[in-house]
Amino acid sequence: MAKWAEQEWHQGAIDQPNMVDKPPHYNEGTIECIVAMKAMADGVLNVSAHEAYCWQNAFKYLWRWPYKEKRLQDLKKCRWYLDRLISELETDQ
Repeated sequence: MAKWAEQEWHQGAIDQPNMVDKPPHYNEGTIECIVAMKAMADGVLNVSAHEAYCWQNAFKYLWRWPYKEKRLQDLKKCRWYLDRLISELETDQ
């Protein structure tokens, strides 16, 4: 995001967490979840777009569950995406 656009978007929200660019539940630890997701998928050639979507969503929910109020809900969402990925792979066999 351009620096000017970021400043305009967040004007007046200095004391609030930045839920658009840096939501707290994605920024725990030493790297952001999206950086880890990009790194894990870079160079993977034998995964379809839909498989990658399910894989990365499962990862996202697994990453953030300890930092959310509805922790069990995020784990169930992770399982849903993982089950969907498994189903896709089983169908392809």
